[in-house]
Amino acid sequence: MFDLERWQEIFETLSKNKLRTFLTGLSVASGIFILVILLGFSKGIENGVKSQFESDATNRIAVWTGVTTKGYKGLNPGRYIQLKNSSFDAVEQKYDEFFEYRTRDYPIWGANISYNNETGNYRVRGTLPDNQFIENADIGSGRFINQSDVDGSKKVAVIGNKLKTDIFKGEDPINKNIQIFGMNFKVVGVFYDPGGDREEGQVYIPISTAQKVFNAGENIRNMAFTVKMADNFDEAVLQSNAIAEGIEQQLKEIHIVAPDDVSAVRVFNTLKEAEKIYSLIATIRAVFWFVGIGTIIAGIVGVGNIMLIIVKERTKEIGIRKALGALPMSIVGMILQEAVFVTMFAGLFGLIFGLGLLELAGPYIENDFIKYPQVDFNIALTTVFLLVFAGALAGFIPAYRAAMIKPIDALRDE
Repeated sequence: MFDLERWQEIFETLSKNKLRTFLTGLSVASGIFILVILLGFSKGIENGVKSQFESDATNRIAVWTGVTTKGYKGLNPGRYIQLKNSSFDAVEQKYDEFFEYRTRDYPIWGANISYNNETGNYRVRGTLPDNQFIENADIGSGRFINQSDVDGSKKVAVIGNKLKTDIFKGEDPINKNIQIFGMNFKVVGVFYDPGGDREEGQVYIPISTAQKVFNAGENIRNMAFTVKMADNFDEAVLQSNAIAEGIEQQLKEIHIVAPDDVSAVRVFNTLKEAEKIYSLIATIRAVFWFVGIGTIIAGIVGVGNIMLIIVKERTKEIGIRKALGALPMSIVGMILQEAVFVTMFAGLFGLIFGLGLLELAGPYIENDFIKYPQVDFNIALTTVFLLVFAGALAGFIPAYRAAMIKPIDALRDE
């Protein structure tokens, strides 16, 4: 049971210097602790944001279309812009040297898929082999669609892990036939996706097959490309932006769309969005550093003040030491040792406590924006050593003043 009076008696028995030293050390320890926690959450935010980009390639340019909102060259507004294979070929031909991967898609939403007595509605996507890398789809078993499947318009399918779990019930789906709207497709692979169930609840089939069996002709619904990354991130962003703008302009010219019509042709550049997010993360990290260091500086100021008080109350002792032959450097060393001890002990305590809390609680902190908060131990330890150095500087002025005291003046001090 908490006995307030007993704790008051204990604190009253402590000398003022010891209490001040304790409070100063607590201030320093809390500063390091707060900095460690803030840096940990800064890293957690970075991990959370990066995980949002893992479901797709970061350097991805996606293209889709809508309805025109403006009349242009005699054509009325309200036209739906239909992308075709030729649209994709034109873009690919113009920017081929800049692309790493490329795909065109023809998706069907809510397709009826069945196997034996199990059935469900899932998305079916006609696509190209490169889509595996654009979507970061990891093949768990079998293979992905290849160019031979596309050239031959083969009825093969690569299913997501969720679909496998739903309709195969633990059975190996490889080389088994599923029915898509009653048409047989042979399962040649199973994929996993960082996007989770939403991405894994779909089926990939060759784009040529999708266009034939769903009577799409030459129509496609969207296209996607990944841009080869430059060594410098800023240069990569500039290059990616230029390509995205060029693709938009080219498609508007092909489909006779007003240059300022923002609805008819839409181009989304994930690298540009990533730059904005990473810039925000850098700003958040800088703010966290500012707050944490500000707290530490408050503790350092406290160390300097406690050293001034200690020197003042030990003036006679210092005078006697000097009268007995103590050198000024020995006086300085004596005071600095106390300053370094306070900062090092308090700093290490705050560091260990902060790291321990992140280690224990970190694995349980996981949502869309914060994942696995952690701190680089080397950075944290370096911060403690800088803290000790700052504490030594804070104690140097009182120590220097103590060393300059004349023995006769010190002995007269009241």
